[in-house]
Amino acid sequence: LLLQVPELEKATVRIKHPEHVLQIIHSMKEQGMNKLQVISDFDMTLSRFGCNGRRCPTSHNILDNSRVVSEDGKKKLKDLLHWYYPIEIDPNRTLEEKRPLMVEWWSRAHDLLSQQKILKSDIAEIVRESDVMLRDGFKEFFDQLHKYNVPLFIFSAGVGDILEEIIRQASVFHPNVNVVSNYMDFDDNGVLKCFKGPLIHTYNKNNTVLQGTEYFQQLSSRTSIILLGDSMGDLTMADGVPSVENILKIGFLNDKVEEQRGKYLDAYDIVLESDETLDVVNGILRYILIE
Repeated sequence: LLLQVPELEKATVRIKHPEHVLQIIHSMKEQGMNKLQVISDFDMTLSRFGCNGRRCPTSHNILDNSRVVSEDGKKKLKDLLHWYYPIEIDPNRTLEEKRPLMVEWWSRAHDLLSQQKILKSDIAEIVRESDVMLRDGFKEFFDQLHKYNVPLFIFSAGVGDILEEIIRQASVFHPNVNVVSNYMDFDDNGVLKCFKGPLIHTYNKNNTVLQGTEYFQQLSSRTSIILLGDSMGDLTMADGVPSVENILKIGFLNDKVEEQRGKYLDAYDIVLESDETLDVVNGILRYILIE
């Protein structure tokens, strides 16, 4: 099978149980493309973590750092980041401790943004002016899934309006793509007044925010799942799927590689270390989809 998915030989790939992984991939191919769906995080998973030697922005960063946020607003958002981000990644705190604090962070950030009189009509330009980049191989990834009618579910704690604009500008927002994220609510004059609920943060990406998960109910025959994420919070994204026969969890380990490696290898089937591409995902999809 390694001959058929040569990308698994890349130096960035780490797998704790190779036989198990090859077995899942083989089983997915046998089940066929009509059984497959892909569930993915967006920021730092489909988008790049770094570009040209510096950090790439998340969908929230794009907004926070844009000209539509005042200097005072920028400072307050940065203060929130410096206070809450260490909590988000603190290995010594439990999820139970983190969750209410993440809700607090996202809510405060969204409230700040909602005071900035951001215009719906500015979104496209904000994205165009940003440094955001999708991972290398994104076009093959989106186009392949579209061509074979494989549903792609993007589950993001970022800003839905920004994220959609990124994939629209990349010309890959195909009809098979479905996004659940934090969306802006604009008034009749196209001015941001608040964010729509339910709030999605790093650690509640599961069926609590998918209310009834109608999306997954429609796809109940799609029992093979490829899950793509870059944090521990992404591992629950498939929890709303009614019946799972095969699931392959692929994790991008972007940051603090040495200290997080063990945790990622235990949680994800395939770990991609400091890999800014979708090569491995595309190789697996090519093997499953192409007869």
